[in-house]
Amino acid sequence: MNTRVAVDDCWNRIGVQGDGSCPQLVGHIHCRNCPVFAAAAAELLDRELPDDYQATWTAHYAADPPPPASTLHSVVIFRLGVEWLALPTIVLEEVVAVRSIHSLPHRRDGVVLGLGNVRGELIVCVSLRKVVGAASASDSGPSRQSRERMVVLRRGASRYLASVDELHGTHRLSPAELVPPPTTVAKASHTYTTMMLPWAGRAVGCLDDQLLFHTLDRSLA
Repeated sequence: MNTRVAVDDCWNRIGVQGDGSCPQLVGHIHCRNCPVFAAAAAELLDRELPDDYQATWTAHYAADPPPPASTLHSVVIFRLGVEWLALPTIVLEEVVAVRSIHSLPHRRDGVVLGLGNVRGELIVCVSLRKVVGAASASDSGPSRQSRERMVVLRRGASRYLASVDELHGTHRLSPAELVPPPTTVAKASHTYTTMMLPWAGRAVGCLDDQLLFHTLDRSLA
């Protein structure tokens, strides 16, 4: 009888799939960059095959095939305050650690926060929370700070740096999974939510990236 390898899946407890409290996230940004994650993967690959290996994969290949890749869309899921939101992955250029923002004179509208340095390049930093009107979350302290990230967003010639309170990562979805937003959201005076994605017990608002970037571009005028 084969012995299963016991692996401490810390990424599901304190990593990006857990509560984000792992102190290593500050330096590694994502569990995939952590040597603990890499060591666990190597250990799993070197293990002996489990007794139910053949039965498991027989059932897997006997199941109905997933939707063709051409019908799936990739989004990046993140949190702003209490709101879980999503943008097309194609507009996410890079994820970076939180950094200082240098304020700009005569900017008091709250959307343009200043300039952020990403590997020597200054990028306009904006407040997505201000644009979409996301309410602030009640959590605070080191745990919250360890989950904060900054993202570089690009659409065409427009490129911005923005802070998110938590970043889940990418998710592939079928359009059939999406549902219309509630009436209260759809009739809001200024909404960016086109559809809602049920995910992990939450309702994720899928943002209209074209409208979002249009608003950000106008905020620079």
